[in-house]
Amino acid sequence: MTLHEILNIRFLGNNLGAYLTCLGILLFGYAFKTLLSRLLSKLVFRFIRQRTEGVSELQFQALLIQPVSIVVFLVTVYLAFQVLDYPVRSSELTRNDPWPQVALFRLYQMGIIFGLAWIALRLVDFLELVFRRRAETSVSRLNDQLIPFAKDLLKVLVLTFAFLVMLGRVFGVNVTALIGGLGIGGLAVAFAAKESLENLIASFTIFLDRPFAVGDLVEVGGVTGTVEKVGFRSTRLRTAEKSYVTVPNKSMIDKPLDNLSLRTARRVTFTLALSHATNSEQLRGIVQEAQRVIQEYPLTSNDVQIKFSALTPAAKEVTVQYFVETTNYEEYLNVKEELNYRLVELVEKHGGSFASTGTTIVQLPNADRLRGLQSSEQHVL
Repeated sequence: MTLHEILNIRFLGNNLGAYLTCLGILLFGYAFKTLLSRLLSKLVFRFIRQRTEGVSELQFQALLIQPVSIVVFLVTVYLAFQVLDYPVRSSELTRNDPWPQVALFRLYQMGIIFGLAWIALRLVDFLELVFRRRAETSVSRLNDQLIPFAKDLLKVLVLTFAFLVMLGRVFGVNVTALIGGLGIGGLAVAFAAKESLENLIASFTIFLDRPFAVGDLVEVGGVTGTVEKVGFRSTRLRTAEKSYVTVPNKSMIDKPLDNLSLRTARRVTFTLALSHATNSEQLRGIVQEAQRVIQEYPLTSNDVQIKFSALTPAAKEVTVQYFVETTNYEEYLNVKEELNYRLVELVEKHGGSFASTGTTIVQLPNADRLRGLQSSEQHVL
């Protein structure tokens, strides 16, 4: 039997040559899917190279190679089975076709839609990288807040579009009629998802009103932290304890919000408790020189209040209040520490002393205590 005769042997409606051709296409697609996806990614990158803002070709390929390779392999599967006239085209499928044939073709369609949606999602990630590079050269911090939000919004739109296409192409649903018939059903869903919708609307309000931006230190609802991300439903804050707090967007606009990053200065206020051994002349000298030292110190404003505010049985109290003109917390602490040292030096320089507000209780031994009680009884007698 010749090779030509062997290749023309038929079974299950196709000859052996067709099966071998199908197998060859499948093997070619599986073996070279990564290489083909890399070549396609390289070709696409050449057209957009001028607008990538420094994002490398390797980063672009790392995002696209896997989803593109899946789509390339699915295309080779389709081409391979076209040799065998299987699966049939969607226009040729009828209710009388065998259900395995229909199911396989529907599954193949879902795979193609999934692969294309995955490519679109990776392109959204690539766009985020590009715009983040642009944001690094911008002074405004609005881009840092808008980019993650736009990324999430685009991904939701891509997934929604892919789902609608799947309903229409794979399951034969009339998408236009479905959307039109969601009037009453959509109203019910809106009531059920009332809080989610409120938070979504609040997220748009945050972007329009701009009460804060990513990186700002804010205080809202008893929570203080740095804004790290503004999402569809919530805002993420990083607290001073390094915990990650999620606050609903509705709370971010409904409750009083203090944007601590917009302060022009930080206030320092405390009380110096001087002992009664500090005379009036020493006290006046301490107050006057402390006023001058704080006013002349860099990063402090002229609004300095140092007053002899109270005379108590325990101490002579001097209230100190001034403002440090910085929004940097570490710099604020450094200024406060240095001025505390200078105030201590001033008190020592003028011969003053600090009051001891604590009470010391001396516990006598049992024998000493007993002798004390006997002595008191003798006095009473």
